[in-house]
Amino acid sequence: MAALSTTFGRFTDQLFRRIPRVDQRRWAEVYVQGLLTTPGKKTVRRMAAAVTDSDTAAQALHQFINASPWEWEPIQTEIMRWVERQTRPQSWTIAPAVLPKRGGQSCGVHRRFIPQTGRTVNCQIGIGSFLASGNDVLPVAWSMLLPDDWSDAERRRRARIPSDTTTAIDGVLDLITGLPPRRSHRPMPVVADLVGYLDTCALIHGLVERAHDFVIAVPDNLLLQPGSHLAARQCAEGTPVRAAEFVDERTTGLAYLPRTTTRPGLQRTYRLFERREAGRGRPGGLWLTNMTNRPYDELLALVDGLAETTTTIGRLERDFGLRDFEGRSYPGWHHHMTLVSAAYTYDRLAASQQQDVRLRQVA
Repeated sequence: MAALSTTFGRFTDQLFRRIPRVDQRRWAEVYVQGLLTTPGKKTVRRMAAAVTDSDTAAQALHQFINASPWEWEPIQTEIMRWVERQTRPQSWTIAPAVLPKRGGQSCGVHRRFIPQTGRTVNCQIGIGSFLASGNDVLPVAWSMLLPDDWSDAERRRRARIPSDTTTAIDGVLDLITGLPPRRSHRPMPVVADLVGYLDTCALIHGLVERAHDFVIAVPDNLLLQPGSHLAARQCAEGTPVRAAEFVDERTTGLAYLPRTTTRPGLQRTYRLFERREAGRGRPGGLWLTNMTNRPYDELLALVDGLAETTTTIGRLERDFGLRDFEGRSYPGWHHHMTLVSAAYTYDRLAASQQQDVRLRQVA
């Protein structure tokens, strides 16, 4: 880190400038430095030992993450702005991170069936928003999925969950609505696969209400009203069909959501397509988009961004301590996840930029 101190200092000065107290800004920098340099599990104690010589650093760092009342949203805004300056984002990608936990006291912990693994685990679910460019997918913000068994008022009080916490769908939509890139002349499309985690129809309605273009994975049993002559021939006129029965090989079809599931004024034409040959980690399955005039290859390229998002989540888990938060509170979890995003962003952008400068100097 000494060799990168100038770049790292500029990075953290920008990210943490809205944290009000000097000591809080210092501990934020120490935490990110610990995430970057501590090998193995990123516990508070191990990170404090790796970064400082202070006997009280671990206690202070724990206090900073779990108890200090600093806001994480301004830091997410600064991460987004840093990414936007260094790359050319093309889309938002939204994806879940499964964080296994022991016991049931940590905020948001519950037992859940995970579609990707086919297993039921005791876990927290983080929903992350990522800025995807041609070269990289970088984490910007996180929302915690709080299941119904976390609606108990006393349980929420102990975990310090704010009383005005939004629904799971609104929490996901706020991840992108609250952080609009400043350089874009139009909103970037949203690409998400949250089947098995959130209500797909509710997510589509929310994106339409907020005027977002999107490509969304949908379950096989999603009911659609045929809107193209091809699909109309396959069923009785006016009868909704399951999404899995709607497409044929590479054929795409226009469709509507049935009026019984569509809010007044939100009847829209969508395009359903299937990605059958996934391969090389690329997502397969059924996808619905409101960008009905986009070329098929462009839609597939957007879907492929989710494969890179999965790769990013794997790196966050393996090398940046995504799963290593030791606290139990809602604010502490968001503090940790935000600083993990900061560490990853620095590693992928700022540090590599510094390396490029060195290579040019050597040349």
